[in-house]
Amino acid sequence: MPPGERKAMVRMTYREAVRAAVREALHRDPRVFLMGEDVGAYGGCYAVSKGCLAEFGAERVRDTPLCESAFVGAGIGAAMGGMRPIVEIMTVNFGLLALDQIVNNAATLRHMSGGQLSVPVVIRLATGAGRQVAAQHSHSFEGWFAHIPGIKILAPATVEDARGMLWSALQEPDPVLIFEHAMLYAMEGELPEDAGAVEISHAAIRRPGRDVSLITYGGSLHKTLAAAELLAREGIEAEVVDLRTLRPLDDETILGSVTRTRRAVLVDEGWRSGSLSAELSARIMESAFYELDAPVQRVCTAEVPIPYPKHLEDAALPQPESIAAAARRTLGERHG
Repeated sequence: MPPGERKAMVRMTYREAVRAAVREALHRDPRVFLMGEDVGAYGGCYAVSKGCLAEFGAERVRDTPLCESAFVGAGIGAAMGGMRPIVEIMTVNFGLLALDQIVNNAATLRHMSGGQLSVPVVIRLATGAGRQVAAQHSHSFEGWFAHIPGIKILAPATVEDARGMLWSALQEPDPVLIFEHAMLYAMEGELPEDAGAVEISHAAIRRPGRDVSLITYGGSLHKTLAAAELLAREGIEAEVVDLRTLRPLDDETILGSVTRTRRAVLVDEGWRSGSLSAELSARIMESAFYELDAPVQRVCTAEVPIPYPKHLEDAALPQPESIAAAARRTLGERHG
């Protein structure tokens, strides 16, 4: 591209970006197929696969029964047999019905076979709250799955990552779980017309700053960026770190940010007890304790099943105001 020339950009939603990624994968590799509840004739519960059945046919876009243990297990078996399945689970809560398949089989078979077997399956799960669909459809269990060796955990928070992470995941020899926050599907953004795969090993600095590190992922990224805007009006320069990959964590980027700002606020839509934020806090304390000027702060979901009423759901979740308040607390505890 000639110097100074800007790439042609196209505007699309997060939902459309995931669809573009699925269609690209189906076009590029005949081993790829999509399977899950309502992914075919209905076009996907979040309209991600709309039109794919007509374009690729029922062999490549497969509607499944309402039985996660069965179709996730089938996807794992297909991956072991040389295929590259994309398995869609309607909501992360329903992913618990396939824990045996994911944790006891997909994640362990390479180790248990001495490297003779691989399970290159990609499992996409809608996660998170904010849609008033109550406790059985709204939780954030990605931190649980990030506890498990043998799988890679991705959390695309931007249109670019929604578009680019899938193909990279399909090149992995081991299972990859992609957690797509349901509140992001309608979010719009711009992408270059030739946008493609992105790397899936590093966190990203979404907003540079010098006063405090706000570290988050997935659906909480945009609330955290909004909190950084609130703080900027007060003269506080917050750095926003998007984890992107939850297993393995990018310690270098996380610790590098905390070392620069000397303060950390961890924003996690999971519950506080035993959460991903707890792991992050421990790593910061183990590796950057003497760089800190204030205790690490955490902003997590209230320790309750996600409520149905909108005002209670909002109150239970991290919000820009509560994130900004946590950042102010770190700045109020200067040492020296």
